[in-house]
Amino acid sequence: MQRSHLAAEERRFALALFLPAFVVLVLATTFPLVYLVWNSFLRLDLTMPWVSGFAGGDNYARMLADARFWHSLQLTAIYTGATVVLQVLVGLGLALLVMQIPKGQGVLRVAAILPIVLAPVVVGLFWRTLVLAPDFGVADFVTRSLGLGSHNWLGDPQLALASVIAIHTWQWTPFAFLVILASLSALPPDIYEAARIDRASAWQRFRYITLPLIRPAIVVVVILRMMTALSAFAAIFAATGGGPGTATEILNLYAYRASFAELNIGYGSALAVVLLALTMATAALLFSVRKSA
Repeated sequence: MQRSHLAAEERRFALALFLPAFVVLVLATTFPLVYLVWNSFLRLDLTMPWVSGFAGGDNYARMLADARFWHSLQLTAIYTGATVVLQVLVGLGLALLVMQIPKGQGVLRVAAILPIVLAPVVVGLFWRTLVLAPDFGVADFVTRSLGLGSHNWLGDPQLALASVIAIHTWQWTPFAFLVILASLSALPPDIYEAARIDRASAWQRFRYITLPLIRPAIVVVVILRMMTALSAFAAIFAATGGGPGTATEILNLYAYRASFAELNIGYGSALAVVLLALTMATAALLFSVRKSA
């Protein structure tokens, strides 16, 4: 009897701790999402407020014939895929290289954290003003030294997308590097010793031992980095604003421009809902892959 009374008190205490956090979470996340979905079914064009009202699925039907939407969706796929692949490959390569350095790993880990802790807006402005600025940026200095001339990295539609991919890759590759390095450090050395005794080459040890053992860590990195890349905004906005034209206008930036630059809140909300659905579908797919890893 006393035990059941104590259990009931513990449940009430746990509920008292849980409810305030749950209410704040609902107000901060669930309510805005519901409001966003509701707006996506409305005709909210502040340039023509007299035609506002319920639009049903018109905003979504409009996307099917919107070439700009399909262009932004294509850019989102290219941007996400390129940044994630580069981060994993470069991070894995750096982690394998650092594992061969017995001393100084602590310093390298601290140095790797620095790009991650910078705000994306700061990263975008840093690359725009110091690295990719025409004539006096670091990238132009290197290309002129190699005899390749000067380039307008962020103003040329052919180079702008590659430039923002480089910005995102530079900031978040250290994350992949640190996760994979931690996974490599935890691998048992006895397996490698046995492989060397069996005369396995370095490539065979990497392919048949290292890669399968760190596969769960790589899958986690891919999941986290893909979610961030799909919702990228601040660094691209600070570096290019989505330009020149629509050369770097990924879906997130298109939703922002439609809502706050073109004042079409309803259509911008529909674009944001599509991005949300795409992100959730990608996350579900990746987590299913992780379970089978």
